[in-house]
Amino acid sequence: MTLPRTAADVLAKHVVFEVESIDRLYLNLYVPDLQRVGQVVGFLTRHLGFEIPSTAVVAPRSKAFVEAIKRFAAEHRLPLVDFGKGQRKDDVLQQYLARCDGSEQVLFIGRAQEKMTIFRTERRRNPTTGVAYPWIVPATAMVNQFYVYAVDDDFGPFFIKFGSYFPYTGRVCLNGHEYAKRQAAKAGIGFTALDNGFAALDHPDDVVAVQAICDGLSTEAIDGLVRKWLARLPHPFTPADRAAGYRYQLSVLQAEFSLTQVLDRPVSGRIFFEQTIRDNLDIGRPDRVALIFARQVRRNTPGVFRTRVITDTVTPSLHIDYKHCQIKQYHKHGGEPPTFRTPDPIRSGPEWRLIIARTSSQVQSRIQGRGREDGDRVVPGDRRSGSRDPGQRGHPRELGEQVSGRARR
Repeated sequence: MTLPRTAADVLAKHVVFEVESIDRLYLNLYVPDLQRVGQVVGFLTRHLGFEIPSTAVVAPRSKAFVEAIKRFAAEHRLPLVDFGKGQRKDDVLQQYLARCDGSEQVLFIGRAQEKMTIFRTERRRNPTTGVAYPWIVPATAMVNQFYVYAVDDDFGPFFIKFGSYFPYTGRVCLNGHEYAKRQAAKAGIGFTALDNGFAALDHPDDVVAVQAICDGLSTEAIDGLVRKWLARLPHPFTPADRAAGYRYQLSVLQAEFSLTQVLDRPVSGRIFFEQTIRDNLDIGRPDRVALIFARQVRRNTPGVFRTRVITDTVTPSLHIDYKHCQIKQYHKHGGEPPTFRTPDPIRSGPEWRLIIARTSSQVQSRIQGRGREDGDRVVPGDRRSGSRDPGQRGHPRELGEQVSGRARR
């Protein structure tokens, strides 16, 4: 048995297969024409027809929306779960997924008090006449947020979150790997699943088909998912509101992109990470971060420049941060006892992941390409196995061309 000697040797000779995909997407759900005070005043006066603009007039609408959610839960016999402070919502989701048969359905509705941006009305007085008048201002408040956790036939588990107070902004969270696994199963591709990806394929030739599925996660598909479920769930805006242009749109709040490379043996992964970590202990320094992210780092550049090497039991991970971006590279062992002694050709592999937060629509279409370039600079040599040119394979479709609107900051 010949062991690899370098990280480049591991990538060149010991990669069984690799898949590049969008991982987690956390999206803003908002109405573009209700983001500023003037737009809110126009909604209240021109659209709803009130002479005096005051957010008090939408209080009955907010109450009716909350009652509609509770009625929907009762009619469909859905649990209404109150999340406790500090409780991990994903842990609750996993309990319901364990009892789910995988069919398309709403699992449960969660409720939590969280801070959100709202508009409220202040009472002001004219300094000359002393007459009181209402004045709408932006503010933040702790309000009930309703999480609708569901399983979609095409996307698998996801959730939509609604704020219960005007203008009812929300979030959508989905996972590109879950989408890929669902589509692969529909296409008759045999595979062994990881908790967040593919551990093995029954036929090596299916790698091309799986990659094509990952590349096919388009903005049209994401928008279609959201529109389908908005039509099924209680909606805070009436058909007349939506016909007048007050419709939900999507923008990217946080995006994660990953390249998973499955190695032939766990020991290959250990060798890869031992050298990668040893050679990159200073990668979080400003001069190195500037090289990785292809950006100038000055004295006034915000952020914490550091290299984090985290070991969870014996699973190492390397973290690099730049502003709202993070590159995370780690070794995953698929839940097997991590002894790294017995050859295991399907459950060991490094994965790099780029996390980008708070992006605007102007840069969404460049996110994925930049993520790929930044990831390429972390690993010495070509991060892809063998001598293939990344251009030989179609890259995942760029996100953001039709996911419209600006991310709320």
